Amino acid sequence: MSATILNEVRPGFYLDSVALMRVSRSLADLEGVDEAALMMGTPANKQILADANILAIEGEEAGTGDLVIAVRAESPNRAQFALIEARRLLQQPSASGRGGATWRPRSLRSALELAPAANLALISVPGDFAAAEARKALRRGLHVMIFSDNVSLEEEISLKEEALERGRLVMGPDCGTAILGGVPLAFANRVPRGDIGVIGASGTGIQEVSSLIARAGKGISHAIGVGGRDLSNQVGAISTLMALDALDQDPTTRHVVLISKPVSTAPLKKVLKRIGRSGKTFSICLLGAERCDLPANATQSRTLKMVAQVALGTTNKDEFDTQRVARPIPSGRNRVRGLFSGGSLCAEAQIVFKEAGEVVASNAPINGVALVGQTSEGHIMIDLGDDQYTRGRPHPIIDPSVRDIALVDALSDTRVGAILVDVVIGYGAHEDPAGHLVSTLNQRSHQSPLVIASVTGTDDDPQVRKDQVATLESAGILVAPSNADAAALAIACLCGEA
Repeated sequence: MSATILNEVRPGFYLDSVALMRVSRSLADLEGVDEAALMMGTPANKQILADANILAIEGEEAGTGDLVIAVRAESPNRAQFALIEARRLLQQPSASGRGGATWRPRSLRSALELAPAANLALISVPGDFAAAEARKALRRGLHVMIFSDNVSLEEEISLKEEALERGRLVMGPDCGTAILGGVPLAFANRVPRGDIGVIGASGTGIQEVSSLIARAGKGISHAIGVGGRDLSNQVGAISTLMALDALDQDPTTRHVVLISKPVSTAPLKKVLKRIGRSGKTFSICLLGAERCDLPANATQSRTLKMVAQVALGTTNKDEFDTQRVARPIPSGRNRVRGLFSGGSLCAEAQIVFKEAGEVVASNAPINGVALVGQTSEGHIMIDLGDDQYTRGRPHPIIDPSVRDIALVDALSDTRVGAILVDVVIGYGAHEDPAGHLVSTLNQRSHQSPLVIASVTGTDDDPQVRKDQVATLESAGILVAPSNADAAALAIACLCGEA
């Protein structure tokens, strides 16, 4: 029996991308539904739907400002039921099980009428519209966080130059995480207020560091995301420099953490020069970068765990004892497969393996690591948040089933002795990622690879970190206190240190 593809178009209907991803996931979980997606009808999105084989004639005719509901199911009845369920969910998008649906303003003007004291706008519209909405917000005197991706580099530069002139900060585009004045925004964790500020071009990097700091009993003053391109030569670190100014002037901030993947030389020099003028101390983590010349008030760390320790003043204390926790891997297996929802967590694992002298390949390689497919040797670290895995689907932090196929493949690979995974919780994340992971692993045998995990988050998050850890451990999964510790534990198991 051939599959049924149905599309429904809602002209001029808008809902933020996170809410659309959640509805998409709910539809995909329905019995008999093979694939589902809710996307605005931009040319790029329609191509994604076509590539996923869920685009029908109705969807092809949708305009840029129209919402396309697309499903592929095993029968016409199943497809029709999915569309009915989509309509129901779209009528109550903010219901979450922790409170009822609430009215939300449909424009920046109506939002400001509702909250005239607001000083920040979070932009989560299709990329084709994000720059225009951000510009409206700037001209109304607001700081801007652009959650949307697919904003052109030219638009980003223009927005940030205008923001600089107006004395306003633009976070993003593609800024997934921030914590401002104790308020978590987008994908962020509930952490206490404190005297450590964070600036990051990395969402999960900010989450891991802020959570480690919180679990050590300290807190965050502000965590400012700047977007992955801010430290490029073209953008010139405009937002990073403004964030440095803001935290330098903030009396509640004692120490500042800067997190990024390797950055361009010219903007890095600007940033380090600005850091050198500050009276505060800094810890810097440029994941996978070579050591650089730092001002006297800054230190450089190789991993997210280490940069958090420097900020806490606990370097080399309370080290995780991998030798005590490690278990022997199944006989004849000598590979580790890393399956990560966080790109920075994937990069950090590569660093740990590379420094241990292990051969590694990745679809998102750091310096000195091979691209997957260029070598048949060594361990493999996969960033499942990469576009190749999320085109037409929610991010794995929202929908952990994105990892399922890769996980089943790793379990069946007789070369794999250990599987390394991250579990990222917090606002915006799946309500029970550990439970989903355990359900996917139910078919393991005693000859299956070890599974080693870390949980990024805190006990104050909606999912409650200790509960997530308990769920994993009850299923025989080894849980390390940090992502770097989990990578080190995988190496210890591989080397037979148990």
